Amino acid sequence: MTTRQHTTIHRSDYTPYDFLVDSIRLRFELGEETTLVTSRLELRAKGEQAVPLVLDGHRFKLRSIAIDDGLLGSGDYQVTEETVTIPQVPSRFTLETVTELKPQDNTFLEGLYRSAGMFCTQCEAEGFRSITPYPDHPDVLSVFTTTIVADRERYPVLLSNGNLVDAGQLPDGRHFATWHDPFPKPSYLFALVAGDLVRLKERFTTCSGREVSLELYLQEANRHKGEHALHSLAKAMRWDEQVFGREYDLDSYMIVAADDFNMGAMENKGLNIFNSRYVLATPESATDEDFHAIEEVIGHEYFHNWSGNRVTCRDWFQLSLKEGLTVFRDQEFSADMQSRGVKRINDVRYLRTTQFPEDGGPMAHPVRPDSYIEINNFYTHTVYSKGAEVIRMLRILLGEKCFRQGLDLYFERHDGQAVTIEDFVRAMADAGQRDLEQFTRWYSQAGTPQLTISSGYEPSTGTFTLTVRQSCPPTPGQPDKLPFHLPLVMGLLDRATGQELPVTLEGEEPPGPGSRLLELNEQEQVFRFTGLQEEPLPALLRGFSAPVKLDYPYRHDDLVLLAGHERDPFCRWEAGQRLAGEIILDLAGAWQAGQALELDEAFIEAYRLTLTSDESDRAFLAEALTLPSEKYLAELMPVADPDAIHGARQFVVRTLASRLREDFLLVRERCRRAEPYAVEDGRAGERRLANLCLAYLMSLAEQPLIELCRDQYYGSDNMTDSIGALTPLVSCDCPERREILSTFYDCWQHDRNVIDKWFTLQAMSHLPDTVEEVCRLLEHPAFELANPNRFRSLVASFSQNQVRFHAADGSGYRLLTDQLIRLIPINPQVSARLLAPLTTWRRYDSTRQELMRAELQRIQALENLPRDVFEVVDKSLREN
Repeated sequence: MTTRQHTTIHRSDYTPYDFLVDSIRLRFELGEETTLVTSRLELRAKGEQAVPLVLDGHRFKLRSIAIDDGLLGSGDYQVTEETVTIPQVPSRFTLETVTELKPQDNTFLEGLYRSAGMFCTQCEAEGFRSITPYPDHPDVLSVFTTTIVADRERYPVLLSNGNLVDAGQLPDGRHFATWHDPFPKPSYLFALVAGDLVRLKERFTTCSGREVSLELYLQEANRHKGEHALHSLAKAMRWDEQVFGREYDLDSYMIVAADDFNMGAMENKGLNIFNSRYVLATPESATDEDFHAIEEVIGHEYFHNWSGNRVTCRDWFQLSLKEGLTVFRDQEFSADMQSRGVKRINDVRYLRTTQFPEDGGPMAHPVRPDSYIEINNFYTHTVYSKGAEVIRMLRILLGEKCFRQGLDLYFERHDGQAVTIEDFVRAMADAGQRDLEQFTRWYSQAGTPQLTISSGYEPSTGTFTLTVRQSCPPTPGQPDKLPFHLPLVMGLLDRATGQELPVTLEGEEPPGPGSRLLELNEQEQVFRFTGLQEEPLPALLRGFSAPVKLDYPYRHDDLVLLAGHERDPFCRWEAGQRLAGEIILDLAGAWQAGQALELDEAFIEAYRLTLTSDESDRAFLAEALTLPSEKYLAELMPVADPDAIHGARQFVVRTLASRLREDFLLVRERCRRAEPYAVEDGRAGERRLANLCLAYLMSLAEQPLIELCRDQYYGSDNMTDSIGALTPLVSCDCPERREILSTFYDCWQHDRNVIDKWFTLQAMSHLPDTVEEVCRLLEHPAFELANPNRFRSLVASFSQNQVRFHAADGSGYRLLTDQLIRLIPINPQVSARLLAPLTTWRRYDSTRQELMRAELQRIQALENLPRDVFEVVDKSLREN
């Protein structure tokens, strides 16, 4: 085995770059076999003493280097695997380099690559250095001017950042376009696209009256699928003006849809490149969830124009400065566009099933990491989702008015700069006139804090006491944690009526009923509430006010009361989830012991009351009726047992379906209407609830219910209901399963995004032969190893199938590893991210631990392991 030496980058070693890059002029001559890139940099040394010029650069052929038009000889510079160094340079000079690229061979999808006949770039985090030698650091800002030359028939559309300043025809069948971006930016925000694309266009008038052209570029065959994305962009722009006072700054805002893309989308200044999954949609081809996701991702990338582009990161350790803040902004946008309560529930569910396990695993790191080997490995749930929760806590602690003032101050102070998390927190502290030093521990300490809360009631004084203890488990490199500063939003309910009670802290004047903010900043704090005639029921962590695990000894009847009467949507949902989770875990214990399973009658009745309630928000009702996922339940077990969890959860599903069969049928029928589907018809919640009822019923696998499912599929006018019928069918061993899967494929085989759904549905099947089925699908003509969406749709989806991926014989682990070994040489970045399911091996029994470790060791033994993959495997196998 040949082992590469991989350097660890430490935040403490940061030093500013020695030169300023006043401007960069790029010329791309795009060819079918070879692409030439000419770069002219205007450089100035920051100091008086001459220092060597060190440029980042790899994976290209360097043809020439010149300083002030004087060509350098081979002895005048040194080239290594990662850098180009010129030992002696003037204090002010022009540097010209010419590099040769082969974008058609670039399977990494990083830098400049060609896919499906289109040239495309992805430069975040460090892709620009594979295009041309450059100080590829986020704190090096420059004004970019880009000229693109290409065959005018094959590539009629030539795009880059900024405003189009020149274009024309060339005598050799080629043409050119020159783009100028007046806003200095780091190289990771550079973008280029060349292809045969059609343009959809709208006009947008900003709050100051400027006209902006909104442009969406996509393939001709997809022309009819872009309307929702453009509409979402206009909504996001207007919302950002109204809510955060941020106005767009260029003449046009362009989006390009790309089929081959490692990420969801990229916020390149003025030219966003999107994974086509988050652009293309029609009612026939996309679900309600797809439409919501497109709106959210479109918003996210647009909001980056200020929180990431106009104000960017000093170094990659500050990544959450832009990503956490922008995720918070897109969450608020989606909450305003949809159901705020349901949006918060979905965000918390995602956090708990992705980020909490990350915090408890070998890749645990603070929101601002202290070191990394490969920065692409730190585009994590911690940086994004937990980072957004940190921003949310700041808003709660400061209040909405001061928070907005803090954001305005931050953008005003640092417009056009590359800054740090300290700069952001300082603006918030100044606006709110608060000491936030302890709060910054959220950026420096890893792990998920736990709040352990106990209570007592003294009838003689009418005093209710809450004792709150906070702790945080050890994480790699951080055995001991200091107390966090966090907001605990809570309320008090009357145990008899469920009505809201005043929350009066000892020594204060009684307020009206409502929520109360408690600030926690010590390891243990006691809060006394007075004026209470009876012992109240506390409603804790309203709105999920902090990303913590909460331990309070609620009884089952307490949870039923909260689920039925609590006004905060999150707390209502959480009460039901906790009740269902405790019952399922008790049944899992009985399953492990070989005991007969029996579902509590009180739970069935509580579920029936919820199902048949007159709750007007049908989307919320669907969330309330959805049982905790197997993945989340596994996190609640000391040693995760996928078989026991699956067996217990499925028993609950089948029992509820059997006992409440008629109720499910009635609620489903009431939610289904004859009117044609429309994206914004306000009925997404009804469709969600109707399909949830069908999923419960299909667990019984009775022929009349299978026919009901079949009839829905063939009678549907939209993808939401088609998938709603097909999802439960794929886990049902019946002839209709194969029939409808085949019909679905025949109908949609030419739509890449829909066929991704087809692969995913089969990968997530609960049937015992799912491993074998996935192996057969790997040989299907439509499977593409090198396409990230297709690989994720089948292989990554299978790794989230808790019961089949964790098969006791290790076949699921082998399947994932076999495919990753094929993918690693092609796309190490995607491979490293998809290793995550194997890194959780410590959560399982000793047999599964050994099987998972063995697969990680197989990968570790590969020769010349890329640093992306090496870092994840190495950390996962360490004993500490």
